[in-house]
Amino acid sequence: MVFPGTWSDGDCYHVATSVLGQDARYVWHKDTDLSGIDCVVLPGGFSYGDYLRTGAIARFSPVMDTVERFAEAGGLVIGICNGFQILCEAGLLPGVLTRNHHVQFRCQWVDLRVETTNTPFTSACERGDVLRIPISHGEGSYYADPDTLAKLNAGGHVAFRYCTPDGEPTTDANPNGSLENIAGIVNARGNVLGMMPHPERCCEAVLGGTDGRRIFESVLRAMA
Repeated sequence: MVFPGTWSDGDCYHVATSVLGQDARYVWHKDTDLSGIDCVVLPGGFSYGDYLRTGAIARFSPVMDTVERFAEAGGLVIGICNGFQILCEAGLLPGVLTRNHHVQFRCQWVDLRVETTNTPFTSACERGDVLRIPISHGEGSYYADPDTLAKLNAGGHVAFRYCTPDGEPTTDANPNGSLENIAGIVNARGNVLGMMPHPERCCEAVLGGTDGRRIFESVLRAMA
């Protein structure tokens, strides 16, 4: 997906085509045709300049009605960083992303503990695996009400938590103040993933790591 202000679309396209050898295409925010697509990626960036709230305007783009129907039909949807924010604003995922607790923009490597492998996005991992993936955001602190958090935990819908290299979800390992160190979640059906870290930035060794590739390889398994 390409919204005004999106800038990680090229990175995601590169991973899909050059790294994974798949067919991919850009979809402009005013388009409504998702025919022939197996997985939709809402990349990071600053859609509509993050005016009002992050993702608040992009949520009303014409393409989002089509994305919602695509997800309802079982299609795979990944929202990365700003894409995660858009999915929450659109109601495709519960909760909201708020300003980092230290009120600073953070661009750094973080460690993520894989909380479940029972999703199309984590099947190439083992539960408890620690993935090293970079973040780049100023409003990435995940918040949800207590009932929503309880449902996420009970249903196994928390995909990733910020953690130490040893896999402990400590306060110091939390880069933005997210409740319960949550870095990524899936919807109740499991076919929509939202995550703040950028897996597309670590799919090649030249970039400093390849852990992000395991998320995309999981998607390929699901599509197969």
